[in-house]
Amino acid sequence: MALSQTELTTWIESKGQPRYRAQQLHQWLYQKGIHSLEEVTVFPKVWRHEMKDTVIGRSHLALRKTAPDETEKFLLSLQDGAIIETVGIPSSDRLTVCASTQVGCPMGCTFCATGKGGFTRNLEKHEIVDQILTVQQLMGRRVSHVVFMGMGEPLMNLKNLVAAIQVLNQDVGIGQRNFTISTVGIPNRIGQLAAYQLQATLAVSLHAPNQSDRLALIPSAQNYTLEMLMADCRQYVEKTSRRISFEYTLLAGVNDSRQKAMELAELVRGFQSHVNLIPYNPISDSDFQRPNEEAIRSFVKVLNAAKVAVSVRRTRGLEADAACGQLRGTLNLATKAESVREI
Repeated sequence: MALSQTELTTWIESKGQPRYRAQQLHQWLYQKGIHSLEEVTVFPKVWRHEMKDTVIGRSHLALRKTAPDETEKFLLSLQDGAIIETVGIPSSDRLTVCASTQVGCPMGCTFCATGKGGFTRNLEKHEIVDQILTVQQLMGRRVSHVVFMGMGEPLMNLKNLVAAIQVLNQDVGIGQRNFTISTVGIPNRIGQLAAYQLQATLAVSLHAPNQSDRLALIPSAQNYTLEMLMADCRQYVEKTSRRISFEYTLLAGVNDSRQKAMELAELVRGFQSHVNLIPYNPISDSDFQRPNEEAIRSFVKVLNAAKVAVSVRRTRGLEADAACGQLRGTLNLATKAESVREI
Protein backbone atom coordinates (compact mmCIF):
# COMPACT_ATOMS: atom_id res chain seq x y z
CA MET A 1 0.00 0.00 0.00
CA ALA A 2 2.85 2.41 0.98
CA LEU A 3 0.54 5.43 1.41
CA SER A 4 1.21 8.53 3.50
CA GLN A 5 -1.14 9.43 6.33
CA THR A 6 -2.79 12.05 4.10
CA GLU A 7 -3.32 9.47 1.37
CA LEU A 8 -4.61 6.97 3.92
CA THR A 9 -7.08 9.57 5.21
CA THR A 10 -8.47 10.05 1.71
CA TRP A 11 -8.72 6.28 1.22
CA ILE A 12 -10.35 5.66 4.62
CA GLU A 13 -12.96 8.37 4.03
CA SER A 14 -13.71 6.96 0.58
CA LYS A 15 -14.68 3.73 2.35
CA GLY A 16 -17.10 5.54 4.63
CA GLN A 17 -14.92 5.32 7.75
CA PRO A 18 -14.03 8.16 10.17
CA ARG A 19 -10.77 10.08 9.65
CA TYR A 20 -9.13 8.86 12.86
CA ARG A 21 -8.97 5.35 11.45
CA ALA A 22 -6.33 6.58 9.00
CA GLN A 23 -3.95 7.23 11.90
CA GLN A 24 -4.71 3.78 13.27
CA LEU A 25 -4.08 2.16 9.89
CA HIS A 26 -0.86 4.15 9.47
CA GLN A 27 0.44 2.73 12.75
CA TRP A 28 -0.53 -0.84 11.89
CA LEU A 29 1.01 -0.62 8.43
CA TYR A 30 4.36 0.91 9.35
CA GLN A 31 4.92 -0.13 12.96
CA LYS A 32 3.22 -3.52 13.14
CA GLY A 33 3.82 -4.54 9.53
CA ILE A 34 0.43 -6.07 8.81
CA HIS A 35 -0.20 -8.19 5.73
CA SER A 36 -4.00 -7.93 5.78
CA LEU A 37 -6.64 -5.49 7.04
CA GLU A 38 -8.14 -8.40 8.98
CA GLU A 39 -5.18 -8.08 11.35
CA VAL A 40 -6.16 -4.54 12.42
CA THR A 41 -8.06 -5.50 15.57
CA VAL A 42 -8.96 -1.90 16.44
CA PHE A 43 -11.20 -1.81 13.35
CA PRO A 44 -14.79 -3.04 13.58
CA LYS A 45 -14.94 -6.79 12.95
CA VAL A 46 -17.67 -6.48 10.33
CA TRP A 47 -15.71 -3.89 8.32
CA ARG A 48 -12.52 -5.93 8.59
CA HIS A 49 -14.36 -8.87 7.09
CA GLU A 50 -15.77 -6.71 4.30
CA MET A 51 -12.28 -5.46 3.45
CA LYS A 52 -10.47 -8.81 3.79
CA ASP A 53 -9.64 -8.94 0.08
CA THR A 54 -8.07 -5.48 0.02
CA VAL A 55 -4.52 -5.83 -1.28
CA ILE A 56 -1.91 -4.47 1.14
CA GLY A 57 0.90 -5.29 -1.25
CA ARG A 58 3.17 -7.29 1.05
CA SER A 59 5.50 -9.95 -0.31
CA HIS A 60 5.75 -13.62 0.63
CA LEU A 61 8.95 -15.00 2.15
CA ALA A 62 10.32 -17.66 -0.21
CA LEU A 63 13.73 -18.20 1.40
CA ARG A 64 15.68 -16.99 4.39
CA LYS A 65 19.40 -17.69 4.45
CA THR A 66 21.80 -16.70 7.22
CA ALA A 67 25.59 -16.32 7.03
CA PRO A 68 27.96 -16.93 9.97
CA ASP A 69 28.36 -13.15 10.41
CA GLU A 70 24.55 -12.95 10.97
CA THR A 71 23.90 -11.22 7.67
CA GLU A 72 20.56 -12.49 6.37
CA LYS A 73 19.41 -12.83 2.77
CA PHE A 74 15.68 -12.91 2.04
CA LEU A 75 14.18 -14.07 -1.24
CA LEU A 76 10.77 -12.44 -1.54
CA SER A 77 7.98 -13.54 -3.84
CA LEU A 78 5.91 -10.64 -5.20
CA GLN A 79 2.25 -10.70 -6.12
CA ASP A 80 3.00 -11.56 -9.76
CA GLY A 81 5.32 -14.40 -8.71
CA ALA A 82 8.55 -12.53 -9.45
CA ILE A 83 11.41 -13.13 -7.03
CA ILE A 84 13.66 -10.41 -5.60
CA GLU A 85 16.38 -10.45 -2.99
CA THR A 86 17.02 -8.15 -0.07
CA VAL A 87 19.67 -8.37 2.62
CA GLY A 88 19.67 -7.45 6.30
CA ILE A 89 23.11 -6.46 7.61
CA PRO A 90 23.18 -6.16 11.41
CA SER A 91 25.84 -4.60 13.62
CA SER A 92 25.94 -3.61 17.25
CA ASP A 93 24.44 -0.17 16.67
CA ARG A 94 22.49 -0.39 13.40
CA LEU A 95 20.55 -2.58 11.01
CA THR A 96 21.16 -1.84 7.35
CA VAL A 97 19.00 -3.15 4.52
CA CYS A 98 20.46 -3.67 1.06
CA ALA A 99 17.33 -3.23 -1.04
CA SER A 100 16.45 -3.99 -4.66
CA THR A 101 14.77 -1.57 -7.07
CA GLN A 102 14.15 -3.88 -10.04
CA VAL A 103 13.38 -7.50 -10.79
CA GLY A 104 16.70 -8.44 -12.37
CA CYS A 105 18.92 -5.80 -13.97
CA PRO A 106 19.31 -4.56 -17.57
CA MET A 107 22.89 -3.28 -17.18
CA GLY A 108 24.69 -6.59 -17.77
CA CYS A 109 27.88 -5.85 -15.79
CA THR A 110 30.17 -8.82 -16.40
CA PHE A 111 31.12 -9.39 -12.75
CA CYS A 112 27.63 -9.17 -11.23
CA ALA A 113 25.28 -12.12 -10.73
CA THR A 114 22.08 -10.06 -11.06
CA GLY A 115 22.84 -8.85 -14.57
CA LYS A 116 23.42 -12.39 -15.81
CA GLY A 117 19.77 -13.23 -15.14
CA GLY A 118 18.34 -10.51 -17.37
CA PHE A 119 15.71 -7.90 -16.60
CA THR A 120 11.97 -8.27 -15.95
CA ARG A 121 10.54 -5.00 -14.63
CA ASN A 122 10.82 -2.07 -12.24
CA LEU A 123 9.61 -2.48 -8.68
CA GLU A 124 6.62 -0.43 -7.57
CA LYS A 125 6.92 1.98 -4.65
CA HIS A 126 5.21 -0.40 -2.23
CA GLU A 127 7.45 -3.29 -3.30
CA ILE A 128 10.53 -1.26 -2.38
CA VAL A 129 9.07 -0.18 0.98
CA ASP A 130 7.96 -3.75 1.70
CA GLN A 131 11.57 -4.97 1.74
CA ILE A 132 12.44 -2.70 4.64
CA LEU A 133 9.28 -3.60 6.57
CA THR A 134 9.94 -7.30 5.97
CA VAL A 135 13.53 -7.21 7.22
CA GLN A 136 12.49 -5.11 10.19
CA GLN A 137 9.78 -7.58 11.11
CA LEU A 138 11.74 -10.80 10.56
CA MET A 139 14.95 -9.63 12.23
CA GLY A 140 13.09 -8.03 15.13
CA ARG A 141 14.99 -4.75 14.97
CA ARG A 142 14.36 -1.27 13.68
CA VAL A 143 16.02 -0.59 10.33
CA SER A 144 18.24 2.48 10.60
CA HIS A 145 20.00 2.56 7.20
CA VAL A 146 19.04 1.59 3.64
CA VAL A 147 21.42 1.11 0.72
CA PHE A 148 19.90 0.70 -2.73
CA MET A 149 22.61 -1.67 -3.90
CA GLY A 150 20.55 -4.82 -4.37
CA MET A 151 19.07 -6.08 -7.62
CA GLY A 152 18.65 -3.52 -10.39
CA GLU A 153 19.79 -0.05 -11.43
CA PRO A 154 18.06 2.42 -9.06
CA LEU A 155 18.17 5.42 -11.41
CA MET A 156 16.23 3.48 -14.07
CA ASN A 157 13.37 3.42 -11.57
CA LEU A 158 13.88 6.94 -10.27
CA LYS A 159 10.23 7.95 -9.74
CA ASN A 160 9.37 4.91 -7.61
CA LEU A 161 12.73 5.07 -5.84
CA VAL A 162 12.23 8.67 -4.69
CA ALA A 163 8.61 7.98 -3.72
CA ALA A 164 9.75 5.00 -1.63
CA ILE A 165 12.46 7.06 0.08
CA GLN A 166 9.87 9.68 0.99
CA VAL A 167 7.64 7.03 2.60
CA LEU A 168 10.56 5.40 4.40
CA ASN A 169 11.68 8.80 5.67
CA GLN A 170 8.34 10.36 6.62
CA ASP A 171 6.27 7.31 7.54
CA VAL A 172 8.77 4.68 8.68
CA GLY A 173 11.11 7.22 10.28
CA ILE A 174 14.48 6.57 8.61
CA GLY A 175 16.64 9.71 8.32
CA GLN A 176 17.37 10.92 4.78
CA ARG A 177 21.10 10.94 5.40
CA ASN A 178 20.88 7.22 6.15
CA PHE A 179 20.01 6.33 2.53
CA THR A 180 22.56 5.46 -0.14
CA ILE A 181 21.64 5.28 -3.83
CA SER A 182 24.01 3.27 -6.02
CA THR A 183 24.21 3.71 -9.79
CA VAL A 184 26.43 2.54 -12.61
CA GLY A 185 25.42 5.71 -14.45
CA ILE A 186 22.41 6.43 -16.67
CA PRO A 187 22.35 9.39 -19.09
CA ASN A 188 20.51 12.42 -17.64
CA ARG A 189 19.42 10.60 -14.48
CA ILE A 190 22.08 11.93 -12.10
CA GLY A 191 20.93 15.45 -12.94
CA GLN A 192 17.31 14.43 -12.39
CA LEU A 193 18.23 12.95 -9.01
CA ALA A 194 20.01 16.18 -8.04
CA ALA A 195 16.80 18.13 -8.69
CA TYR A 196 15.07 16.29 -5.83
CA GLN A 197 17.65 17.71 -3.38
CA LEU A 198 17.65 14.56 -1.28
CA GLN A 199 20.10 14.26 1.59
CA ALA A 200 20.90 10.68 0.55
CA THR A 201 24.42 9.64 -0.46
CA LEU A 202 25.03 8.99 -4.16
CA ALA A 203 27.34 6.03 -4.80
CA VAL A 204 28.65 5.86 -8.38
CA SER A 205 29.99 2.51 -9.57
CA LEU A 206 33.20 3.14 -11.52
CA HIS A 207 35.03 -0.22 -11.38
CA ALA A 208 37.64 1.03 -13.84
CA PRO A 209 39.75 4.21 -14.11
CA ASN A 210 39.49 4.66 -17.89
CA GLN A 211 36.92 4.27 -20.66
CA SER A 212 38.38 1.20 -22.40
CA ASP A 213 38.68 -0.82 -19.18
CA ARG A 214 35.24 0.26 -18.03
CA LEU A 215 33.63 -0.71 -21.33
CA ALA A 216 35.01 -4.24 -20.95
CA LEU A 217 33.22 -4.55 -17.60
CA ILE A 218 30.11 -2.40 -18.10
CA PRO A 219 28.37 -2.66 -21.52
CA SER A 220 26.34 0.53 -20.95
CA ALA A 221 29.59 2.52 -20.97
CA GLN A 222 29.39 2.32 -24.77
CA ASN A 223 26.70 5.03 -24.85
CA TYR A 224 27.50 6.78 -21.57
CA THR A 225 31.23 7.24 -21.44
CA LEU A 226 33.34 7.72 -18.34
CA GLU A 227 33.99 11.32 -19.37
CA MET A 228 30.24 12.00 -19.58
CA LEU A 229 29.62 10.27 -16.25
CA MET A 230 32.29 12.26 -14.42
CA ALA A 231 30.97 15.53 -15.87
CA ASP A 232 27.51 14.69 -14.53
CA CYS A 233 29.02 13.82 -11.15
CA ARG A 234 30.73 17.21 -10.95
CA GLN A 235 27.44 18.94 -11.71
CA TYR A 236 25.73 16.82 -9.04
CA VAL A 237 28.22 17.97 -6.40
CA GLU A 238 27.77 21.60 -7.49
CA LYS A 239 23.96 21.40 -7.33
CA THR A 240 23.64 19.44 -4.08
CA SER A 241 26.85 20.18 -2.14
CA ARG A 242 26.83 16.46 -1.34
CA ARG A 243 29.94 14.30 -1.47
CA ILE A 244 29.87 11.39 -3.93
CA SER A 245 31.05 7.91 -3.04
CA PHE A 246 32.86 6.20 -5.93
CA GLU A 247 32.48 2.42 -5.81
CA TYR A 248 35.33 0.37 -7.26
CA THR A 249 35.20 -3.44 -7.34
CA LEU A 250 38.72 -4.85 -7.23
CA LEU A 251 39.20 -7.70 -9.72
CA ALA A 252 42.48 -9.62 -9.50
CA GLY A 253 44.70 -8.99 -12.51
CA VAL A 254 42.11 -6.77 -14.16
CA ASN A 255 41.90 -3.43 -12.34
CA ASP A 256 43.86 -3.87 -9.11
CA SER A 257 47.39 -2.82 -10.17
CA ARG A 258 49.30 0.18 -8.84
CA GLN A 259 49.00 1.75 -12.29
CA LYS A 260 45.21 1.47 -12.17
CA ALA A 261 45.26 3.00 -8.69
CA MET A 262 47.25 5.98 -9.98
CA GLU A 263 44.79 6.42 -12.87
CA LEU A 264 41.88 6.30 -10.43
CA ALA A 265 43.51 8.89 -8.18
CA GLU A 266 43.89 11.21 -11.17
CA LEU A 267 40.29 10.60 -12.25
CA VAL A 268 38.78 11.69 -8.92
CA ARG A 269 41.31 14.45 -8.19
CA GLY A 270 39.66 17.69 -7.07
CA PHE A 271 36.35 15.95 -6.34
CA GLN A 272 34.33 16.24 -3.15
CA SER A 273 34.31 12.46 -2.98
CA HIS A 274 35.27 9.20 -1.31
CA VAL A 275 36.47 5.96 -2.91
CA ASN A 276 34.95 2.74 -1.58
CA LEU A 277 36.96 -0.30 -2.64
CA ILE A 278 35.04 -3.58 -2.88
CA PRO A 279 37.14 -6.76 -3.11
CA TYR A 280 35.34 -8.96 -5.65
CA ASN A 281 32.81 -11.44 -4.26
CA PRO A 282 32.94 -14.59 -6.43
CA ILE A 283 29.96 -16.01 -8.32
CA SER A 284 29.73 -19.50 -9.79
CA ASP A 285 29.66 -18.63 -13.50
CA SER A 286 32.45 -16.06 -13.63
CA ASP A 287 36.22 -16.35 -14.10
CA PHE A 288 37.00 -13.19 -12.13
CA GLN A 289 39.01 -13.62 -8.95
CA ARG A 290 39.24 -11.74 -5.68
CA PRO A 291 42.61 -9.96 -5.21
CA ASN A 292 44.84 -10.98 -2.33
CA GLU A 293 45.36 -8.78 0.73
CA GLU A 294 48.74 -7.54 -0.48
CA ALA A 295 47.22 -6.23 -3.73
CA ILE A 296 44.41 -4.52 -1.81
CA ARG A 297 46.85 -2.85 0.59
CA SER A 298 49.03 -1.70 -2.29
CA PHE A 299 46.03 -0.15 -4.06
CA VAL A 300 44.99 1.67 -0.89
CA LYS A 301 48.54 2.92 -0.33
CA VAL A 302 48.63 4.57 -3.76
CA LEU A 303 45.32 6.34 -3.15
CA ASN A 304 46.42 7.46 0.31
CA ALA A 305 49.63 8.91 -1.14
CA ALA A 306 47.53 10.87 -3.63
CA LYS A 307 45.39 12.27 -0.76
CA VAL A 308 42.28 10.41 -1.95
CA ALA A 309 39.79 9.51 0.79
CA VAL A 310 39.47 5.73 0.61
CA SER A 311 38.05 2.78 2.53
CA VAL A 312 37.77 -0.96 1.89
CA ARG A 313 34.28 -2.39 2.26
CA ARG A 314 34.09 -5.19 4.77
CA THR A 315 32.58 -8.24 3.10
CA ARG A 316 29.32 -9.32 4.73
CA GLY A 317 27.11 -12.29 3.92
CA LEU A 318 29.56 -14.02 1.57
CA GLU A 319 28.68 -17.56 2.66
CA ALA A 320 24.97 -16.91 2.13
CA ASP A 321 25.51 -15.46 -1.38
CA ALA A 322 24.33 -12.16 0.08
CA ALA A 323 27.45 -10.08 -0.54
CA CYS A 324 27.76 -7.28 -3.06
CA GLY A 325 27.33 -8.59 -6.62
CA GLN A 326 25.99 -12.01 -5.58
CA LEU A 327 22.21 -11.42 -5.70
CA ARG A 328 20.42 -13.37 -8.41
CA GLY A 329 16.73 -13.42 -7.48
CA THR A 330 16.28 -17.11 -8.25
CA LEU A 331 15.31 -20.04 -6.07
CA ASN A 332 16.96 -22.78 -8.09
CA LEU A 333 20.43 -21.70 -6.96
CA ALA A 334 19.64 -22.03 -3.28
CA THR A 335 18.23 -24.62 -0.92
CA LYS A 336 14.45 -24.28 -0.98
CA ALA A 337 13.93 -24.02 2.76
CA GLU A 338 12.44 -21.46 5.08
CA SER A 339 15.75 -20.88 6.81
CA VAL A 340 19.28 -22.05 6.11
CA ARG A 341 22.18 -21.30 8.41
CA GLU A 342 25.58 -21.72 6.81
CA ILE A 343 28.23 -23.28 9.06
